[in-house]
Amino acid sequence: MIAEFLIMAAVAAAPVEREITAPGPQGSLAGTLTDAGKGTPVVLIIPGSGPTDRDGNNPLGVTAAPYRMLAEGLAKQGVSSIRTDKRGMFGSKAAIPDANKVTIADYAADAHAWVKSAQAATGVKCVWVLGHSEGSLVALTAGQKPEGICGVISVSGPGRKLGTVMRDQLKGNPANAPILQPALAALDSLEAGNPVDAATLPAPLQPLFNPAVQPFVMNLLAQDPPKLAAGLTVPYLIVQGDKDIQVSVEDAKLLAAGQPKAKLAVLPGVNHVLKPVLSDDRAANMAAYGDASLPIAPSVVDEIASFVKR
Repeated sequence: MIAEFLIMAAVAAAPVEREITAPGPQGSLAGTLTDAGKGTPVVLIIPGSGPTDRDGNNPLGVTAAPYRMLAEGLAKQGVSSIRTDKRGMFGSKAAIPDANKVTIADYAADAHAWVKSAQAATGVKCVWVLGHSEGSLVALTAGQKPEGICGVISVSGPGRKLGTVMRDQLKGNPANAPILQPALAALDSLEAGNPVDAATLPAPLQPLFNPAVQPFVMNLLAQDPPKLAAGLTVPYLIVQGDKDIQVSVEDAKLLAAGQPKAKLAVLPGVNHVLKPVLSDDRAANMAAYGDASLPIAPSVVDEIASFVKR
């Protein structure tokens, strides 16, 4: 009888996943609520750059499902979460007709819409807003208006202006040598507010500097992460893996310098998609981006859960 009771209790306490929506500009925004139970903290997970879906996957080669694994890991520690599709993409396709016509401020407005939906769905007074990679900029921007926001969490978030980060990424990959100079010149132009004729660029660069996305890229390049961090009045956690080949530990330190009250957690052996990496081999690091069988690094979940439950 005791064993049966324990089994029944475990089943009853298991987290429940269900679809959830928030109002978008022209249609609903879609996401998944992983409900760890009444009264648990709620973390809103804002995705990173490009066509990244609510699970953290991207048709450009990321199939590691880091956000789904983060949600599952948080639920096991008594933390609920909502992971979302961006306006105009995937389940949120109806929100706007053109997913490229967007700004960081637009995404921040969506984050506030999600906060209200989360409050209504779960009964919490406030929501923790977590942004991964580019999503960190969205979370920081949303946090400038703290109504309904418990705190902000930057995970693998840039601490430098995006132009500097992109230059370092381009220079850091030896395979980019043949296209490096035109890529850097294109960035210079966009930073100055001048569109680039993508047709004149080498073929590998044309998707990156697609005319349809150039207005958004120019908006991104204008963002100042440490300044946004400095404007926060809510608790702030910065999580950064030391095996991240896209965003550096220095970025995390710059964010922390912008907001001295922040908690900085540098996690050994964690890469950009939050997976454990044992070596400095770039190929092995990149392989983790496509490995949905590789669990998320436990330290990522531990840091976030302990912060929101403190």
